[in-house]
Amino acid sequence: MIVSSVNVPRPANEAGVLRLVPATGPVGVGLAGFAERMALHPVGEDPAMADEFALSHALLAYPTVHAPVWRTMRAQAGVAGPDDAIPPGSFDEHLALDGVDESQLWEGDLLRFPDCTLVVSVPRLPDARFNETLGFVHAAKMVAQSRWSGFWLSVRVPGTIAAGQAFELVPGPRATGVVELFRARTAAMKW
Repeated sequence: MIVSSVNVPRPANEAGVLRLVPATGPVGVGLAGFAERMALHPVGEDPAMADEFALSHALLAYPTVHAPVWRTMRAQAGVAGPDDAIPPGSFDEHLALDGVDESQLWEGDLLRFPDCTLVVSVPRLPDARFNETLGFVHAAKMVAQSRWSGFWLSVRVPGTIAAGQAFELVPGPRATGVVELFRARTAAMKW
């Protein structure tokens, strides 16, 4: 398993739909997420200022294995060519991860990187940002149907993360799977 990209806040003077861009080197990770936060993020790097929600949602990860399907769906919607790459950060993900997906993860599993350890907390729930960043009106609905939403991570051991780093999945208590939790939390959503 490898980190495909680490995405940090886009500089304020750069225009575009995407809020995150790939980092060029190792990125510092504290208990509340990256040291550099997106505009209007309520936490900053001081965990004393964070509530439980912010700490359990420190970083968002998205599996790269889903990219070919989204590339095809964007082409079918007429918003991109069939071979156009999906830019890093298109899912508002801080980490794009190769070799793991939601169906392999359970709440409490650890992702151990060389200098930091993260904990799988909950799946991301689909919202209108998917429509905006993927470029077509039914993207959020398709995310809900596919259950390819990405997942939130909390920070167990602060450190650094960089693109290209290998990481390992360390099983946690294995009580609730990410996909199972996604189903439960989206069952009442209307599209």
